[in-house]
Amino acid sequence: MTSSQARSYAIERGIIIADTKFEFGLDETTDEVMLVDEILTPDSSRFWPVASYRVGQTPESFDKQYLRDWLTKNDLKGHAGVELPDEVVKKTQEKYQEVYKRLVGWQWTSAELSAPGQ
Repeated sequence: MTSSQARSYAIERGIIIADTKFEFGLDETTDEVMLVDEILTPDSSRFWPVASYRVGQTPESFDKQYLRDWLTKNDLKGHAGVELPDEVVKKTQEKYQEVYKRLVGWQWTSAELSAPGQ
């Protein structure tokens, strides 16, 4: 999927992909360029709802920006071993689940995330 295809797919589902990253590496054995990380996820992209987007305003987001903002506000950004409050974990999880539901069309549950073998 190209970034243009992803943008169109997301817009049709009410999501703006505000930015994203694609990470590539070189396989020195085959001299081939390879995709080396996940793409188009809440960890590698910023997802904003079309319905509430307003030029010049910080939008609601369905990605890790909420967690980044919490870490920054609490002077913890860049620190290892930070223990997150349950509320922050829950809210971050809800954001990831919401964008997944909007983009994929179905919702997973917390139980599925923690099920053995998952």
